Amino acid sequence: MLDQSLQFLTPEESAEVDRALLSSPEKFLARLTISTAKLLRVIAADTETPIEALTAVQITQWFEKDAKLKREQGINASVLKWQAEDFG
Repeated sequence: MLDQSLQFLTPEESAEVDRALLSSPEKFLARLTISTAKLLRVIAADTETPIEALTAVQITQWFEKDAKLKREQGINASVLKWQAEDFG
């Protein structure tokens, strides 16, 4: 499973994006893409599937499994640490 120290976007990576000559929407997408690449590696490892072979169904099922862990065992048992209230 996931090393609990994993950050989906490190301060260094965020600073690199900030230095890029990109618009704000492009910087947002760059951060999202970097984070997504890391999460896809976690999902691929958990499902024992190469990243390029992951399907929408596998990704959705992984999210369901992670959400179930969070509900049943608490936020520290899940990979994704956000809460619904984080999205306002």
